[in-house]
Amino acid sequence: MAERNDGTPDCLENTLNLNKHGDEEIEMPTLKTLPNSANQIQTAKKSDELPERGTWATKLDFILSVVGLAIGLGNVWRFPYLCYKNGGGAFLVPYFITLFLAGIPMFFMELALGQMMTIGGLGVFKIAPIFKGIGYAAAVMSCWMNIYYIVILAWAIFYFFMSLRSDVPWRTCNNYWNTKHCINPYDRQTLLCWDQYTHNSTSPIKLCSVNQYNVTISELTDPVKEFWERRALMISGGIEHIGSIRWELAGTLLLVWVMCYFCIWKGVKWTGKVVYFTALFPYVLLTILLIRGVTLPGAMEGIKFYVMPDISKLKESEVWIDAVTQIFFSYGLGLGTLVALGSYNKFTNNVYKDALIVCTVNSSTSMFAGFVIFSVVGFMAHEQQKPVNEVAASGPGLAFLAYPSAVLQLPGSPLWACLFFFMILLIGLDSQFCTMEGFITAVIDEWPKLLRPKKEIFIAIVCALSYLVGLSCISQGGMYVFQILDSYAVSGFCLLFLIFFECIAISWAFGVNRFYDGIKEMIGYYPIKWWKFCWTVTTPVICIGVFLFNLVQWTPVKYLNYEFPLWAHLFGWFTALTSMLCIPGYMIYIWYSTPGDRDTRIRLLVRIDDDVPTLRVKMQTAPQTSTSEV
Repeated sequence: MAERNDGTPDCLENTLNLNKHGDEEIEMPTLKTLPNSANQIQTAKKSDELPERGTWATKLDFILSVVGLAIGLGNVWRFPYLCYKNGGGAFLVPYFITLFLAGIPMFFMELALGQMMTIGGLGVFKIAPIFKGIGYAAAVMSCWMNIYYIVILAWAIFYFFMSLRSDVPWRTCNNYWNTKHCINPYDRQTLLCWDQYTHNSTSPIKLCSVNQYNVTISELTDPVKEFWERRALMISGGIEHIGSIRWELAGTLLLVWVMCYFCIWKGVKWTGKVVYFTALFPYVLLTILLIRGVTLPGAMEGIKFYVMPDISKLKESEVWIDAVTQIFFSYGLGLGTLVALGSYNKFTNNVYKDALIVCTVNSSTSMFAGFVIFSVVGFMAHEQQKPVNEVAASGPGLAFLAYPSAVLQLPGSPLWACLFFFMILLIGLDSQFCTMEGFITAVIDEWPKLLRPKKEIFIAIVCALSYLVGLSCISQGGMYVFQILDSYAVSGFCLLFLIFFECIAISWAFGVNRFYDGIKEMIGYYPIKWWKFCWTVTTPVICIGVFLFNLVQWTPVKYLNYEFPLWAHLFGWFTALTSMLCIPGYMIYIWYSTPGDRDTRIRLLVRIDDDVPTLRVKMQTAPQTSTSEV
């Protein structure tokens, strides 16, 4: 066969170039131009290709990541505290009722939604575009949560470093930060005290001699409390006196943010490996602390107080409100994080079984942690000769006051303090970086062409900005800022508001039957109809009911005896509304910016025509640009 100089066979060139149709010659490319054209097409494809989104390397990576997210400080401290506050074992009644009617159903829904749509917390609302404001609200609330939550870890690292010495520094009252009213609570029974009457009172005042000063009982403080307030926090008199930054805490906060960054910077394949340590090792530490705790004198009294029910407490609405908010917080619901973690699964993964496994582990861990904590609290009560309910405290106080006080009576106090605060760090760290992963996933999936190639830089910018804002919580007045964020920006009523609309969007707008069909596509069978009932009835009713109760019973937040000024409450409500208003705000915006009559808008925005397979095909064939358009 004759060939041209360029290697193209003559007969093939004739076939390509000399086709005629009537009197007109049809122009067709010669073969010699095809290689160049192919290269151009290949180059264009490469320029349009994005880095892979990523998937979990193994199923265990996913399970441990979700366990790490769900098991946090709320399980270890808030759950035991709420048990004792709300009638011990009686609290378990509303807890488990709410767990089966709202907690597990929402946990399953969010994981299934992410896996079904294979996209983050903003893109999933293609199923009901008018509700996309929920995704923005979750992203805003995640920002507040990331800023607030990590401060506790900065405190924990500070205590960890301060425990790396021959003895813990909060044992004695002869340090430069102590006051003249300081006395160890275990030594109070040895004080010389007497009753003194005043001219204006018929009841005596109890005076004690402390450090050659006569002080009243109410004025006495202890070295643990003074270390926390005067050494760790250097707390000011109020939020009006924000004071200077605590540079030691600024350093520990920076350290935690660096750790958080390197836990997620390479995506879920790297995150999945980190959680093997951060999710599993806390169980080793909890077991060690439990073995030590139950061998202490008075431990059984603390455990009895934890599990014995006070049925009369069930009449109080606060018990039910606490149960609902505890479940939603401890399970990581409403923040878009579960949606993000589920979105990295294979489409055929049995997410139903995974959700039930993680929920069982989560609630079991809460119960287990309660035994650990109250064995130590019972020991404290025994040593101080006080009732158990007088030595337990809430929130950060339980971690940074109760336990440091307990280790004073343990042989090898620094070792037990180091183990405890290292456990706090690990438990909080995986919850922190999984929440960060949820926020990062939602934003990057929304603008993949812009952000996915620069994911590591984007994560670094988010971490740096969050760190700078978080410095306000570690100033001398930082505890007051922390309390405002805790009571408003990341409060229970904000979370309930988000979860209510999320449940309505999926079960009523998109339709629970279509959602069930999507689940069958993934796992091969329909789950029991119980979940339909929960999604359409019990979960939204519980959310809106407790939300209204929260508003009706709302009282201005206080920190101990300090009352916040009006402007601080207004700032708090501003932080709360930054997330909540995203939902109605986006609804109004998208409704009026979408052309068409009322029925057309409902069909495009509220009750779309597409089922899950159709939506997935459209998402996979859509150009990889912003997914923000309806």
